[in-house]
Amino acid sequence: MNAGQPAEKSMNFGPSARRLLGRLRPYRWQLVGIVALAVASVALMVVGPLILGHATDLIFSGVLGARLPDGLTTDEAVAQARAAGNDTLADLLARGRVVPGVGIDFTRLGQVLAWALGLYIAASLLSWLQGYLLNGVVQRAVLRLRAEVEEKLHRLPLPYFDRQPRGELLSRVTNDIDNISQSLQQTLSQLLTSLLTVVGVLVMMVWISPLLAIVALLAVPLSVLVTQQIAKRSQKLFIAQWTHTGELNGQIEEAFTGHELVKVFGRQGEVEATFAAKNDELFRASFGAQFVSGIIMPSMMFIGNLSYVAIAVVGGLRVTSGQLSLGDVQAFIQYSRQFTQPLTQVASMANLLQSGVASAERVFDLLDAPEQTPDPDPAARLDRPHGRVEFEAVSFRYAPDQPLIDDLSLVAEPGQTVAIVGPTGAGKTTLVNLILRFYELDAGRITLDGVDVTTLRRADLRGQVGMVLQDTWLFGGTIRDNIAYGNPDASEAEILRAAQATFVDRFVRSLPDGYDTVLDEEGSNVSAGEKQLITIARAFLSDPSLLILDEATSSVDTRTEVLLQQAMAALRADRTSFVIAHRLSTIRDAHLILVLDGGRIVEQGSHPQLLAAGGAYRQLHDAQFAGAAD
Repeated sequence: MNAGQPAEKSMNFGPSARRLLGRLRPYRWQLVGIVALAVASVALMVVGPLILGHATDLIFSGVLGARLPDGLTTDEAVAQARAAGNDTLADLLARGRVVPGVGIDFTRLGQVLAWALGLYIAASLLSWLQGYLLNGVVQRAVLRLRAEVEEKLHRLPLPYFDRQPRGELLSRVTNDIDNISQSLQQTLSQLLTSLLTVVGVLVMMVWISPLLAIVALLAVPLSVLVTQQIAKRSQKLFIAQWTHTGELNGQIEEAFTGHELVKVFGRQGEVEATFAAKNDELFRASFGAQFVSGIIMPSMMFIGNLSYVAIAVVGGLRVTSGQLSLGDVQAFIQYSRQFTQPLTQVASMANLLQSGVASAERVFDLLDAPEQTPDPDPAARLDRPHGRVEFEAVSFRYAPDQPLIDDLSLVAEPGQTVAIVGPTGAGKTTLVNLILRFYELDAGRITLDGVDVTTLRRADLRGQVGMVLQDTWLFGGTIRDNIAYGNPDASEAEILRAAQATFVDRFVRSLPDGYDTVLDEEGSNVSAGEKQLITIARAFLSDPSLLILDEATSSVDTRTEVLLQQAMAALRADRTSFVIAHRLSTIRDAHLILVLDGGRIVEQGSHPQLLAAGGAYRQLHDAQFAGAAD
């Protein structure tokens, strides 16, 4: 019902990003090592262009020297050039340390290039090691996040799940956490390397030429301004993208879970229209987010190209005036590319970072949800439970303005079978949910063997209860595993006895693989009645002191129902049982029948007593067993 509702409002980008990075704090020493490796790798990469610039100077000096007559000194060659009025050549000869008559020194050039190659190889190895360590840190952090989310789900109260569409919740637990992992993995390494590169390259540029460094830095404020303006618009779109993803998952999960009913009632068109509308919303949000954030990359490239042109022009003029060598300009141009490239990479990471933080906000919303009240410490214990249940002036309501159960009192003695009947919405299932503390009372208390259930640990309380619901639940595994779920320590003989007592053994023997038959998660390879029998066998095996049957025989045929009534009569002999029933034929032998209406007990007694009273129970009985109207 809630699948179309919007997700909870997300937090701001800044606090969420800091909180996400804070999850890496337990790995601070690994992060220190990662930073050290990144610094070393970037330092080697930054020195590389300077060495290559020196190689360029060797080539340039050798080419010029080979064209000059042998026997002259460098100063004499410079003087001759100035005397001829060629000041540009004179400046090049003086700055380049050209030796007339001497060509390219290939031995020295080879040594310089070998140094450059060694530096780049070492930088690559350090960068690979840094990425390896960072991958381990990120994946361990995400592992802990998944574990925390799993633990959180077990601490959340049932009302939270009542308000959340299952598809939306699954999207937060799976898609959003995967997106966080991908975003951290790709952005942290890139951001760290890019920022270190910017610092290192800036130092080298200032050392080579402060004037050219100023020209290169003019692009920085423009780049920051453009990135900020684009990021503001794309962040909202990324939040909308993941919100619509969760809503679409909820709608798909809802539609495909009930696809048979959708087809029976001919609502395929409506389901397809709803899917198309939500898919279109997701398309528009995703397209807008990717398009707006995608503008960052070409914008940075354009600004970088403008800076490159300005550096090339100014640097060329400085070379011709003899203030810089050709190798220095070549190195500076490489540095300018290295300077703008990390800025461009950071900008391109902005969309991925924003997407990851938007997912983190949704996961943090789940982690910050109010939890159920903690178990008492120290907690009471039930050493020898008998199954006496007492409601003392219990009041409960789902919504504050909608009363459901008000001032209800009853006692179920050990060994009694208490049947609960009444119209839909009377509070029958709510009554047993309160026993299990799925919901907390507004007033009154419930005791088990005289002990207030709120003083017990929930695990201890629920460990005394066996429950069979109308909606069966089986997991992917063998029939044996599904039965043993009620008691993991049960022996093969105990599992077989439970199966025989609930008539599971009868149909399992006809299956080719018997108890090793593998059920899928929906249990679609067995009938609805057979699934119900397996869940009843599971409750048998748990051997609880308190048994709750919520329409447990609603999916079995009449003959099997009779057999189950006999088996459950034996099961209920030594334990208290609460049976919620609409089919009154299943509760005729109950010790006590409670008729609920509007959260109150309007009648109670045995089957014959209530029929003789001619009240609400008699009306329900006559409505079920009266003949068809003409």
